[in-house]
This record gives sequence, C-alpha cells and structure tokens, in this order.
Amino acid sequence: MIKIFNEPELYPIYEIINGEKIKKRSNNAYHSFIVGALATRLSNYFHDNGRGKVFINSLDVHLSDENIFKPDIIVVTKENAGLVNWNRGIYGVPDMVVEVLSRSTRKIDLTSKKDSYEACGVKEYWIVDPISRVVDVYLLCDGKYFLDESYAHYNEEEFNELTDEEKAEVKNEIKLSIFEDCFVKLEDIFSYDF
Repeated sequence: MIKIFNEPELYPIYEIINGEKIKKRSNNAYHSFIVGALATRLSNYFHDNGRGKVFINSLDVHLSDENIFKPDIIVVTKENAGLVNWNRGIYGVPDMVVEVLSRSTRKIDLTSKKDSYEACGVKEYWIVDPISRVVDVYLLCDGKYFLDESYAHYNEEEFNELTDEEKAEVKNEIKLSIFEDCFVKLEDIFSYDF
C-alpha cells in the first residue's frame, strides 16, 4: 500500500536569492515536460557538435555568495568548462540560462533572477511561459538585457485566425545567439499531446 504524505515535498529544494534562502516548490507536469524537451534538444546539439554541456534543474549555479540559483536549464560552452565542478555545481557565469515560469517562481524569474543574470553577464536568458506558450529571448548587450524576440507557439486553430500579415511574422523556431547553427522548434517544447 502506498502511504500518502501531507507534506507536498519530501525533500525541499532551496535557492539563495540576494542573500535570502527561498524554498522552491515542486514542478507541475507542463514545467517538467518543457524542461525535459528543451534540454534534450539543446543537449543533442551540444553533444553532436562538441561545443559544451547542458545541465538541468536542481544543480547549484554559484553566481556569488549572495546568489546561488538552480535554473531550469544551464548551458556551459566548452570554452567555459572550468566553471563546472562535477561534484558540487557550477561556479561562475554560464553562457545561457533558461527559466520556465510557474505561479510560485514567475515574479522572481522575471525580476531578481533576471537582474542577477544580467549583472553577472549571462549572455542569453530565455523565459518560457508554459501557459501562453511563449519564449522570450533576452540577449546581453553592453551589460544590459534587451528583448531580442518573443516567440509564440500557435495551435492550428489559433494560427488560422491570424491575418496573412501576422502569419508571415510567425517564427516557428528559436536560434541561439551563442551558436547561430543551433535551432529549437517551438512545437518540440510546447507539444503536450501524446
């Protein structure tokens, strides 16, 4: 017989954000699927091309003593391999970070964490919204993030409701700025159907 626990998390996970210890909640199925799907696409590219490694959530990224985050997806290029301590986490600034929004992390991902990634020099920051099926790609330029592109995934019905001009503007894949030959299709990360 399976025992049901009242505690929602048996093993709580924490981050240090601006010196404050913050408990992370368990992820829902949308969040988990997106992290897995996107990490798989990125990992395949980096593995096949020998350009670096992709790590997923629960790995500590030590940006500073005041900011130790557990991003959903972390990309470290081969040139920055020295940041990776295989037993303890990442010490320094990864090349790219992805955060998938949830009700409990939305505000922090869009403010404190975004500001910290910017200040530390993370070159590319993706914010993925599983509900609206949008990926906002921020690129670092002169020490500041600018929104490079906002990619929206439309189902067939939504796409058919767009005007011809709107349809022409739709982008179905995201190109990484750190490697211009790496693309991720939106349908690969937002296709929830079995």
